[in-house]
Amino acid sequence: MTTFRRRLAEWRSRSLKRETLWFFQWSSKTAGLDPAREAAMAFPHLQQPSFLLASLKADSINKPFAQRCQDLVKVIEDFPAKELHAIFPWLVESIFGSLDGVLAGWNLRCLQGRVSPVEYSIAMEFLDPGGPMMKLVYKLQAEDYKFDFPVSYLPGPVKASIQERVLPDSPLYHNKVQLPSTGGLGLHLALNPFEYYMFFFALSLITQKPPPGALHVRTSDCAYFILVDRYLAWFLPTEGSVLPPLSSSPGGPSPSPAPRTPAVPFASYGLHHTSLLKRHISHQTSVNADPASHEIWRSETLLQVFVEMWLHHYSLEMYQKMQSPHAKESFMPTEEHVLVVRLLLKHLHAFANSLRPEQASPSAHSHAASPLEEFKRAAVPRFVQQKLYLFLQHCFGHWPLDASFRAVLEMWLSYLQPWRYAPEKQALSSDCQARSVSERWAPFVQENLLVYTKLFLGFLSRALRTDLVSPKNALMVFRVAKVFAQPNLAEMIQRGEQLFLEPELVIPHRQHRLFTVPTFTGSFLSSWPPAITDASFKVKSHVYSLEGQDCKYTPMFGPEIRALVLRLAQLITQAKQTAKSLSDQYGESTAARPFLSWLGFYPADTNGSYPGNDLDEMGQDRVRKTDEYLEKALEYLCQVFRLSEAQLAQLTLALGTTQDENGKKQLPDCIVGEDGLILTPLGRYQIINGLRHFDIEYQGDSELQPIRSYEIAGLVRVLFRLSSAINRRFAGQMVALCSRADFLGSFCRYHLLEPGLSDRRLLSPVGRGRAASLARGPRLSLRFLGSYRTLLALLLAFFVASLFCIGPLLCALLLVLGYVLYAVAMTLLTEQGKLHQL
Repeated sequence: MTTFRRRLAEWRSRSLKRETLWFFQWSSKTAGLDPAREAAMAFPHLQQPSFLLASLKADSINKPFAQRCQDLVKVIEDFPAKELHAIFPWLVESIFGSLDGVLAGWNLRCLQGRVSPVEYSIAMEFLDPGGPMMKLVYKLQAEDYKFDFPVSYLPGPVKASIQERVLPDSPLYHNKVQLPSTGGLGLHLALNPFEYYMFFFALSLITQKPPPGALHVRTSDCAYFILVDRYLAWFLPTEGSVLPPLSSSPGGPSPSPAPRTPAVPFASYGLHHTSLLKRHISHQTSVNADPASHEIWRSETLLQVFVEMWLHHYSLEMYQKMQSPHAKESFMPTEEHVLVVRLLLKHLHAFANSLRPEQASPSAHSHAASPLEEFKRAAVPRFVQQKLYLFLQHCFGHWPLDASFRAVLEMWLSYLQPWRYAPEKQALSSDCQARSVSERWAPFVQENLLVYTKLFLGFLSRALRTDLVSPKNALMVFRVAKVFAQPNLAEMIQRGEQLFLEPELVIPHRQHRLFTVPTFTGSFLSSWPPAITDASFKVKSHVYSLEGQDCKYTPMFGPEIRALVLRLAQLITQAKQTAKSLSDQYGESTAARPFLSWLGFYPADTNGSYPGNDLDEMGQDRVRKTDEYLEKALEYLCQVFRLSEAQLAQLTLALGTTQDENGKKQLPDCIVGEDGLILTPLGRYQIINGLRHFDIEYQGDSELQPIRSYEIAGLVRVLFRLSSAINRRFAGQMVALCSRADFLGSFCRYHLLEPGLSDRRLLSPVGRGRAASLARGPRLSLRFLGSYRTLLALLLAFFVASLFCIGPLLCALLLVLGYVLYAVAMTLLTEQGKLHQL
């Protein structure tokens, strides 16, 4: 640190000399100054390169991470805002990475405490809401510095709107858009330090691509995820009426953003535009008009930045285009992105529901309410509702049909259940029966009707296309069914649908998407429109604002969705039978294995496994767990949609999911053709969804099948060459012996001929004519001697014989004699069986 301070002292000395020289030059030539030179002389520090910035950049390469952070803390404490503002953009970019994703910064999304505890603790302390970095932000905020942020890196709808000279609806962008200066690269936003910092922090979740080794990093353990949690807990407090004080900031309490006049002429704005994005806002005033709003401007800014950067990737127009199957996917969030959004929703519900009952009541909406209380009431419907709905719709329609959809599902279910985050949510323990959803949540259900009903329809369409035998897919169906089966929730949804479907009587004419449009005077929330008491009007406005007035609404409890639920119920029943069959097969194959199977000498069962799900990896316990998930999901669906057992039984029989007399699953649905079995469309559906399958067996040349894990590879190859030589040498004699009609011929046929493929059970749709053409002549096979099991059995036989004082030669003779007697008996039994078949 001594070297660092000495270099700064030298820089200040040289700067003082340079300023003194400039002063004398200015004194002698005052009369000949032009405006540009006069501006340069007025701000000499803008004309020289920042030595502080150059020093920090050099230290970022040469010094370790801990030393760099210590130097930054000292710089933030010792230097004034006049010198710190030059390093602020570089410092923010070095922490969160560049907007184009080339520079990774501190890589907060992969930084974990258990992997790098020292770097993790230093970074978290530096970036904490009360840490040195935020002190720097507040110090610069007090001086009203502005920093340029390029519009090209904003989310797609926002960028397109600004480039078309149409101001976005969010007040976050008002009075900030600046035209490019001479030689500039494009439109940019003039942001205050707090906004600039939060823009970079939020966008780093999207712009920064994690390294390949970070695929197995748990998101909830990463520094970025924990920082989001801390920022939300700090700026969206659930206790108290004001935010934590900033007395520790050297710059004192940070003021609200200063007013600015719009710098870009938005010619398309006017009083007669009906679009939300083109309404007239020329009368907007500064947020400084209301002194009480000083306590929440940071909370408003944080929430708007997070919502805009993480959710506002789809506009209403784009959403309507995305309904077309030919539409291209504009933006696809990652699983980590979805998990962070879910964390935001949980904090928002806790923040909005932290109002005391007397504050939350409609009668409490008076001028005496604090700005923070008003912000709690309006945060979700004003800033989040529409953008979250479009975000969820896109995820439901475009997310892959795999287990990673669980993240999207839990985000959706978290938003659907604000009562989980209310202060009184811990009244009952988890083992008690589910509480009835209170009527106080009926307005929330009605104002978010589409999130409950239309997204449930989207989930149904996904569930009908997934393999429900998979434990992860079964768990997702169980989770959704359990949430919607909460007492009184289905009734509230049904009442909301009735309010929407009832005819309009005295509702005046209105233009859609104007219901939730405030005029931005004073604070962002000071002109929040008065509460509308007409529940039907509120529900209709919610639906029309998202889907348009010409939308075709499908009732959740109508016949169309009920038919889909019945189809899902029958698939659940089929999946339960499949899981039970797999469980029985697993138990039978385990019990049938000999004592030595644990040594690996038992042949692997290539026909008993179920392709297409992860049950074989999970084991018997997870198979039973899957059956429990499906059974409870079916029970919950019956509760929500009032399905009877008779309906389920009738549907089960209609699709042919009954079992045969042996208790085993039938073959896929087929018809018998000239060349064998032919799959029907139902049979293809059963195979694709894993409901039925053919038992696959090897039916080729047994001598040429792949070497198994229970065989000695080298010995099998040697025995194959030996048996092939014998077969070539004595092929004629073998044919002659097998052609005899006496007992010797039967004995030779039993050993030298394979069973005809025509006598085997037909297990797959292979033509019999093709199978019959594969018949082979008599031959000797010695492959059985290459099996570990056979050799171990022989060794055990010789070992037992030695215990009774029987020598190896005598033991071998006894084994041969025993086998001859066994072969004679089997030959007689085989001949008798053939006589009975004639």
